[in-house]
Amino acid sequence: MNVSSLNLSPPRQQSGNQRSQPGQRNVRTLALPALALLWLSAVVYGMFLLWQYQSTPGEEPLTTAVWPDESQMTCNSMRPTLVMFAHPRCPCTTASLNELAKIMTLGPERVDARIVFFKSSAFPEGWEKADLWKTASAIPGVTVCSDADGKTARLFNATTSGYVLLYDTQGKLLFHGGITGSRGHSGDNAGRSAIESILLSGTAERQETFAFGCPLLGEHSVSEQEGQRCRYPF
Repeated sequence: MNVSSLNLSPPRQQSGNQRSQPGQRNVRTLALPALALLWLSAVVYGMFLLWQYQSTPGEEPLTTAVWPDESQMTCNSMRPTLVMFAHPRCPCTTASLNELAKIMTLGPERVDARIVFFKSSAFPEGWEKADLWKTASAIPGVTVCSDADGKTARLFNATTSGYVLLYDTQGKLLFHGGITGSRGHSGDNAGRSAIESILLSGTAERQETFAFGCPLLGEHSVSEQEGQRCRYPF
């Protein structure tokens, strides 16, 4: 064998690979911060959308100053009457019911409280008697009833689930608005404080607040739109 013909030198590395490796490392070094920034931006934007949704009140109604004569409900002549209008599939209304339960700890002898649930004729019988109905029925001193296609809500100009009105024994409006600080948020708020002040002392610094909740009058098209937003189990 001709030893001199053997190539004993180590194999050469291609110069192209040597030039590309630092470039690849640079790309990876730049990509990680870029991806982290993109993820952080998405999180911040999502939090902003959530905050905007929670802090946006419902439609502000043109509430009349006296109890509607056309209503089949009658105003209590012995103690103030509180009426809350609610959509049975609005998850935001859970917080409103929690706040009403706190108001009722003052004693049912101070206020005649009623919760009126929207009932759509487009859905089966008993559609409105879901979890929120059960929660409302469990509050001591509260009367719960159905409102066929929102007829009563329209008389009171109620447009947002969780909207509350308080009347004196003569049917004069004392307060109207929401009793949560934001959409679906329980805790101290101006609406609940105002009602408690009226029931305890007969007066309050505020007579109206924003109502935070889903649209109350759930025509079929509106219900479908809100179902996508609030996940109504229609």
